[in-house]
Amino acid sequence: MTDGDHRPDAATVFDALGSAYEEAFAGSKAHRASLEWLLERLEPRSRVLDVGSGTGRPTAETLAGAGHRVLGVDVSPVMVELAARQVPDAEFRCADIRETPLEDASFDAVCAYFSLLQMSREEQSALVGRLARALRPGAPAVLATVPLDIEGIDAVFMGQPVRVTSFSAGDFTALAEARGLEVLRAEQSVFTPAHPDAVPEPHLFLYARRA
Repeated sequence: MTDGDHRPDAATVFDALGSAYEEAFAGSKAHRASLEWLLERLEPRSRVLDVGSGTGRPTAETLAGAGHRVLGVDVSPVMVELAARQVPDAEFRCADIRETPLEDASFDAVCAYFSLLQMSREEQSALVGRLARALRPGAPAVLATVPLDIEGIDAVFMGQPVRVTSFSAGDFTALAEARGLEVLRAEQSVFTPAHPDAVPEPHLFLYARRA
C-alpha cells in the first residue's frame, strides 16, 4: 500500500526493514535508560502499551522479562511476526494505532519510540491525547521522536523512502503537555544507527506522566 503520492506507507517501510531495524538501534543507550526509568515506576504485573512495537526488542522484551503485561501494536505484519516469535511473553497486535480502541485509564504505562514520524501533525497530536487518556492518572509514559521542524518531507531512512513529519523539541514538549501529559524531563542526544545507509539522528526522549 502507498499513499496518494505513491510513497510507501509505514507498513511497507518496516516490512522491508525487518530485523535490520532492531540491529541498527540496538546500541541506543538513551532507549535503554528510558526503559530502566519505566521499570523503576511500575508495580508488579503492570499493563504497558508499546506503540510501534517493532521486533519486540528491546522494549517489550525488557518489560515482559520483568513480569509486566505488554501489549505491542504495530502496523507492520513482518515486525509483529518477528516480535511474537522473539518475545512470546508479550502480546502483539498488527493494527494501526490511530484506529485501535483505547479504553480510558486502562494502562499503567505507555511508550512510543519513534512511531509517530510518518503521521501528520494533526494525527500525532490526536494520538498523544488518546495515549494520555489511556493511562491511569499519574502513570508514566516515554515518547521518543526526532525533534525537527518538518512537515511532509521526503527522505530516505536506512535505504527506504519515507515521508516524515515532526516537531521541534519545544513544540513536541508543548504538544504533549497540551494533550494531557506532565513532562518531567526532556533529554536530547544524537544517535547514529548501525546501518551503512544511516546518518546521525537527533533524538528527543520525553519522560512524562498523565497529569
